[in-house]
Amino acid sequence: MDTEVLLSLLLGLAAFLVFNTVFEVRFFQGLGRASLELLDTLAEHLGRYNTKRYIDRVKKERIVKQKENVYARYNRMVEGLILDFNMPFTLESFTSMLCIGFALLALVIVFFMQSVTLSVVITISIFVGLLTFFVMQSRFIKAERLEQIMDAEDIICPLAREGVLVAIKKVMESDEYIHANLRPYFQQFIDNCDNNGYSFKQAIQLLNRQLGPKFDNFAKKAIVFEYNERKGMADIFLDIVDENAVLREINGKKDRIFRKMNRDFMMKTGIIVLFFLYGLSVEDFREFMLESNLGKLINTVLISVICLSFARTQVLQGNLGSGER
Repeated sequence: MDTEVLLSLLLGLAAFLVFNTVFEVRFFQGLGRASLELLDTLAEHLGRYNTKRYIDRVKKERIVKQKENVYARYNRMVEGLILDFNMPFTLESFTSMLCIGFALLALVIVFFMQSVTLSVVITISIFVGLLTFFVMQSRFIKAERLEQIMDAEDIICPLAREGVLVAIKKVMESDEYIHANLRPYFQQFIDNCDNNGYSFKQAIQLLNRQLGPKFDNFAKKAIVFEYNERKGMADIFLDIVDENAVLREINGKKDRIFRKMNRDFMMKTGIIVLFFLYGLSVEDFREFMLESNLGKLINTVLISVICLSFARTQVLQGNLGSGER
C-alpha cells in the first residue's frame, strides 16, 4: 500500500472520529442496535419455522412408521444427545444451529484455505469429529446412569420380600441410598401409588419408561410378585443382584479397553500434530504446507483422516453394546 493511500485513510478515519465526537453521532451504536434487531428478527422467524417443523414431524410420526435410514439414525442420535445433555432444544432447532455453525466455520476455513471444495471437506470432517465427541460423552453419561440404576436395584431387591412399594419407601427414607438423579422418579412412583390413583402396574411401568431398558427385568418381576405373590417368590429379585454383579464386571473390562483405545488414539494424534507444528518452523516446509495447493490438499487429507478415524474408533466401541442387558 502506498504511503499516500495509507495517509489518506488515516486522515479520513480521523475526520470521521472528529465528526462523531463533535456532533455526538452514535454511528456504531446505531449500527450495533440495528444488527441486534436484525438477528432477533431472524431468530424469531427461525423459531416459528422450527416449531412448525416440530409439530409436523410429531404428527407424521404418529401416523406413519418411520423407515430405518440415515435420517432416522441422525434423528435418534440427536434426540439422544438432547436428552443426555439436558439441552433446551428440539431436533429441529438443534439441526438449525448445526447448519448455521457449519456455514460460519466453512466461511472461516475458506478464508485460510482459499478453496471452497477443500474447506467443505475439512468442515464436514470437523463436524463429524465434534458430533462423535459428544456421542462419546453421551455414552459416558449413560454408563453412569446405568451404574446408578444398578446401585438402586441392589438396595431395593433384598427388601422386596416385604413388597416392592414398601421396599422403595424404606430406601427413599435416606438420601444416600438412591442417587439424586433418580430420586425424583422413585418419589413420583410412590406418589402415583399413594396419591394419584395409579395402580401398581401403571406406576411401575411409568417408572420403567423413565429409567430405561435396564429396569425392564425388575419391573416385570415386580408386577408378577405384586399380583401373584407366593412363598419364596421374593428370591426372584436376588437374581437381579447377581446379574448386576456380572454386568459390572463386563462393563469394567470394556471401560478399561475403551479408555486404552482412546488414550492411544489421542497420543498418536498428538505426536502427528506436534511433528507438524515442529515442521512449520522450517521455512520451506511452512510455505509448501500452507501456501501451495498440494500442501493444502495434504492438510485436508490429514484433518479428514484424524476426524474420521476418531469417529470410526467410537463406532467400534458403540457396536459392542451399551451393556444394559
